[in-house]
Amino acid sequence: MMKRRVAVVGIGTVNPAGNSVDESWPKIRDGITGIDRITSFDPEEVGVGVTLAGEVKDFDLTKRLDKREARHEARFTQFALYAAAEAIEMSGISYEDSEEDARRAGVIVSCGIGGLDVIEEQHVRGMERGYDKVNPFFIPMTISNMAAARIAIAYHLKGMCSCPVTACAGGTNAVGDAFHRIRDGYEDVMVCGGTEASITKLAIAGFSNMKALCQATDKNRASIPFDAERSGFVMGEGAGILVLEEMEHAKARGAKILAEIVGYGSNCDAYHITSPSPNGEGGAACMSLAIADAGIEPEMIDYINAHGTSTHLNDSGETNAIHQVFADHASKVAVSSTKGVTGHLLGGAGGVEAVISVKTLMEQTIPPTANYCVEDPECDLDYVPNQPRETEVNYVLSNSLGFGGHNASVIFRKAE
Repeated sequence: MMKRRVAVVGIGTVNPAGNSVDESWPKIRDGITGIDRITSFDPEEVGVGVTLAGEVKDFDLTKRLDKREARHEARFTQFALYAAAEAIEMSGISYEDSEEDARRAGVIVSCGIGGLDVIEEQHVRGMERGYDKVNPFFIPMTISNMAAARIAIAYHLKGMCSCPVTACAGGTNAVGDAFHRIRDGYEDVMVCGGTEASITKLAIAGFSNMKALCQATDKNRASIPFDAERSGFVMGEGAGILVLEEMEHAKARGAKILAEIVGYGSNCDAYHITSPSPNGEGGAACMSLAIADAGIEPEMIDYINAHGTSTHLNDSGETNAIHQVFADHASKVAVSSTKGVTGHLLGGAGGVEAVISVKTLMEQTIPPTANYCVEDPECDLDYVPNQPRETEVNYVLSNSLGFGGHNASVIFRKAE
C-alpha cells in the first residue's frame, strides 16, 4: 500500500528567544542567546552554583488564553496551549462543527517532567498549612499528559491523544509518532510537539548534583555546544507545536504547505540511565532508521539540527554518530545546535527544534551554533559557528537524544 504524504501546515512556539515564531526566529537565526540569570527564584538560595537558565520572558498568556481557565493549568500546559494556538491559527483547521472530522484529528504532545513547579509549591503548602489545603486541581495540573489533553479539549480533537515521556527525546518522538499516525491512515490531522517548564529549585538542584548543568556565569559562554570549553547544559523552558496534515487533505482545503515530514526513527542505546553510548552507535542507528524511513540517501541531508546539549559526552558522541552514518559526507553536511540560544528544554526540545527545522526550510537559512569559540578535536564537523548561513536546504534532519538512552530523529523536506 502506498504511504500517504504528510505536510506541515502550522507551527507555533514560546521559548527563551521569544513568544511566537516571528519573535523567536530572528534571534535563533542570528545566534542571540535567550539565556540569562534566573529570575523566577534566587538561584543563590539553591546553593549549587547554577545561576543561569533559558527562561521564557514577558509571557502574557492572556494574549491567547483565558486567564481564569489558565489558573488551573501548570506552566508547561500554558506554554503548550499558547504555542498550539499559534500553530492552529496558522493551519486554519477547525472541528467545532464537524464530529466526524474531529475523530480524524488527534494530539501527541510530550512533556518530560510535567508540573514540577506545582508539585514543589503544593508540597510546601501541605507542610505549612495542612494537606487538606492542597489544591484540588493539583493532580490534573501536574500529570505530564495534561498539555495534550487540554489541547484536545480546547480544539475538539477526538482522535488519538497521547504523551510520549521519553526524557529529552520526547518532543521528537511526539512529532514522529504523529507523522506515522497520518502516514499510515489513522488520522488526517495531528497537533504535535513538546513542552516543558522545569526551571525550579528542585530541578536545578537535582540536575546540578548529578553534574549535568553548567555553572558558568557568562551567559554567552554557558550553553556552548561542541565547544572545547563546554561544561554542561543550561536548562530552558517553553514549547514547540506543529500541525501535521495528510498532503491531499491539506491541498483540498487550500492550506499553505510549510514543509513536508518524510522520515522518522526511534530506538534505545540500552546502555546507561543518563550517559549516552560513548561511541554514538544508538544515535547513528536512529538516524539511519529515519533516513531509511524517508527513502533517501544520507548524502541528501543538507542540515542536521543536532541534539547538541553542551555536555562533553553528548556532543562528542553525537559527532561520532554523524560520522558513522554519513561517512565522507559528514564533512559536507551542516550541523548546528540551537541550544546555545534556547538552552535545553528537555521534553520540549524536540518540539521547538522541529519548528526551527521547518523555518530553516522556509527561509533557506541555517541557524548557527551560537557562541562557538574553541575547537575540540573530538568535535570536528561543520557546526555553522556564530553566523547564519543562507544556502539551499532541501532536507533537514533533527536529532533528540534522552536520558535512558532514548533516541529520536525526524526528517523534513522543503515544500514543493
